[in-house]
Amino acid sequence: MTRYQLESSCCGTTFEDKQWELDCPHKDGAALIFANYAKNQLEVRSDLPGIYKYANWLPICRTLDGSGAPVTYRSEGLAEYLGLSNLYITFNGYWPEKGAQMNTGSFKECEAYAVCARTNRNGGKVMVVASAGNTARAFGRVCSDNHIPLLLCVPEDNLDAIWADKPWNSCVKLICTESGSDYFDSIRLSNIVCELEDFYPEGGAKNVARRDGMGTTVLSAVLEIGRIPDYYFQAVGSGTGAIAAWEANKRFIRDGRFGKNLMKLMVSQNIPFTPIYDAWRADSRDMLPLDENVARGQVEEMCAKVLSNRKPPYSLKGGLYDALKATGGDVLLASNEEAFEAKAIFEKLEGIDIEPAAAVATATLIQAVRDRRVENEAVIMLNITGGGIGRYKQEHALVLQKPDIVFPIDADASDVKKRVSELLF
Repeated sequence: MTRYQLESSCCGTTFEDKQWELDCPHKDGAALIFANYAKNQLEVRSDLPGIYKYANWLPICRTLDGSGAPVTYRSEGLAEYLGLSNLYITFNGYWPEKGAQMNTGSFKECEAYAVCARTNRNGGKVMVVASAGNTARAFGRVCSDNHIPLLLCVPEDNLDAIWADKPWNSCVKLICTESGSDYFDSIRLSNIVCELEDFYPEGGAKNVARRDGMGTTVLSAVLEIGRIPDYYFQAVGSGTGAIAAWEANKRFIRDGRFGKNLMKLMVSQNIPFTPIYDAWRADSRDMLPLDENVARGQVEEMCAKVLSNRKPPYSLKGGLYDALKATGGDVLLASNEEAFEAKAIFEKLEGIDIEPAAAVATATLIQAVRDRRVENEAVIMLNITGGGIGRYKQEHALVLQKPDIVFPIDADASDVKKRVSELLF
């Protein structure tokens, strides 16, 4: 459906997307691959629904039912409160009056609808996705509605984020790491499962469809604004969304109609779990050592648990470190208290509830204005990565999805493989 080639960030090798490619064919795992699309200028496909209107810049071969798309609008309430003349909000979630119809309330739907529409020659196998919550909810919905076999790996403490307006189809299974575990523990569990012949990894940040799906937030913003923004604000756990924003920005520069500037990536983390901030402040390409038990304790304290990735795609070529360096960006911090205050301010002034991660981003925008880190006339994009969930829960009877298996944090690999193999898909 879309013509594109893949290219390696490490050596510039170009190659076809034949076998669910996640790495350079030279197997340099320390670099991301990215998509080069046949059409340098973006054409919005009015004949396609939801996110697929951006099909020319998505690595897809089909469309799926049920997708929404990011919605960008010029802020009035929050902009006036902050004294900003060009604040644009890109909203991902449920807000019917704005045309926002992501029924899981998260921009992770952008990932899921792109990934599940990518050329895939793993016929008959089960895709495996590890998640701290939002990604699992999005993939669960997309795969359930479109009958795509899926295994989700999620920390048990995050099960309150795994809901839907109806039970998932039996093609979707959910396994967990026990209470007290974190996202990294779920990643370990997913890696064990992917050693089985009948399962394959979705790929996370390495999956070009995931990043370009997330990059549709920038496509929405640039088309609405008419130019590339000066600043981009988003809270991050892995930083994949910010990498995607940088990649989309570079495509718009090649497009030639929207400016030549790189947005300053202003990404944020939730105190006390701040591994990306710590590495960035040390000007270290490598992540700093982090005790896993300390990390699990920090995750329990943070309000935005979806931002808890101990092994983000920060160091590798084409990753977050490179994106921040290239754009002159920065990493900011917000406490739980600052996030709660920002959440209340946003809902009062803009008229919709937002998720804790989006509140962290909003809190750091408030800080940046207060500290004169941004100019009042600058064109600013605030990526609200999740919102309207409170509204959606009021209007729909929700079903919490129950795990099929809960594993110990240090589960034996052979036991994991045996029990997962016994799940019926």
